[in-house]
Amino acid sequence: MTNDTELTISRLIKAPPSAVWDAWSDPAKLASWWIPAPILCRVDTLDLRPGGGFVTRMREGDGDWQPHVDGCFLEVLPEKRLVFTTVMTEGWQPVEPWLAITAILTFEPRNGGTLYSARVLHKSPEDSRQHEEMGFQDGWGATLGQLADMLES
Repeated sequence: MTNDTELTISRLIKAPPSAVWDAWSDPAKLASWWIPAPILCRVDTLDLRPGGGFVTRMREGDGDWQPHVDGCFLEVLPEKRLVFTTVMTEGWQPVEPWLAITAILTFEPRNGGTLYSARVLHKSPEDSRQHEEMGFQDGWGATLGQLADMLES
């Protein structure tokens, strides 16, 4: 945690930024790593442009699909940076999400691979603490591991 409203995580992935971007921009690939296994992910909307929608759902076993992310992309710089928020949905429509975040993802070329970094901003220290207690490091760490496994194998 770099301040009381921000959580961060980074990992060096042994793949170029173009491969990391491809794993983000292809809905089938994103669904394979975006949620920690064994939970399943479904990508309903992946409109990679400012104002574009970002909607994913999750399912445990044979259960019903549940909300995961329902957000809006704020900034899209292919192979470099991706920013999304859950306080708006497609077309900049304001919402009151269950967890208000803005995620700033960067893909920096490093040592023949990509330093994937995520800064996740929260509206209050309490929300940030709640997200940490929900397992931010374990969950986001697991998804980064799944992404690395997919790209490095």
